[in-house]
Amino acid sequence: MKLLRYGEPGAEKPGLLDDDGTIRDLSGEIDDIAGDVLTPQGLSRLAGLDAASLPAVAGEPRIGPCVGHVGKFICIGLNYSDHAAETGMEVPKEPILFFKATSAICGPNDQVLIPRNSVKTDWEVELGVVIGRPARYVEAADALDHVAGYCVINDVSERDFQINRGGQWVKGKSADTFGPIGPWLVTRDEVADPQNLAMWLEVDGHRYQDGSTKTMVFGVAELVSHISQFMSLQPGDVISTGTPPGVGMGQNPQVFLKAGQTMRLGIEGLGEQTQTVGQA
Repeated sequence: MKLLRYGEPGAEKPGLLDDDGTIRDLSGEIDDIAGDVLTPQGLSRLAGLDAASLPAVAGEPRIGPCVGHVGKFICIGLNYSDHAAETGMEVPKEPILFFKATSAICGPNDQVLIPRNSVKTDWEVELGVVIGRPARYVEAADALDHVAGYCVINDVSERDFQINRGGQWVKGKSADTFGPIGPWLVTRDEVADPQNLAMWLEVDGHRYQDGSTKTMVFGVAELVSHISQFMSLQPGDVISTGTPPGVGMGQNPQVFLKAGQTMRLGIEGLGEQTQTVGQA
């Protein structure tokens, strides 16, 4: 299934994308794409619905973030060896964990705003993992059983805030609009191998990132297992699993976003995002 949320910010309704690409309204069945809806039982009930019997959504509504009420927005740093090389950093011996503020979350096609005093706002296409079953001290062999599905994430980053302003990376990762998520939450059964998905990102039509999840240092199962050793994971928690090479910081000379530019990005089978860049 491809699950989504549509409507104005803060008033999104749950929906399903049918096989013909029509958005079907799920608000008569569930309150949101969140919490218990993402458990195996919740997803099984949705899978049993006749999509054709659900109301079709007219027009072209705004698409919101594909998960509501996200409890934790966990990110993985330097998880592609070639990205680590372009930033001049060593490949980590175990996953680097950091958080983005959940207030950074926005829709996949919402405007991204460069923060005040920013000089190095950058892009990162990433595979998002949405938790569907509580996970605590799980083994890697069982970890994917705790995944509800996958989505596209743009881990927008302010590099000067991240690297030069002291403290943790969260400073450079958490500005409002720095977490576009979606368009769809694609359930795990539709993704045969999360470690073999092509991914790309363009700015104003120039392709900067052109990679694959198969070059991750730590795969999805290992990440879910690793994180669960340090904190419990709950349905609706989101993990952003790292970015392939091609970020602005890695260019020679370095290139960063400017107001008026447009980012387009996507992951094989998970859809695409388009964001115009504005100034906060």
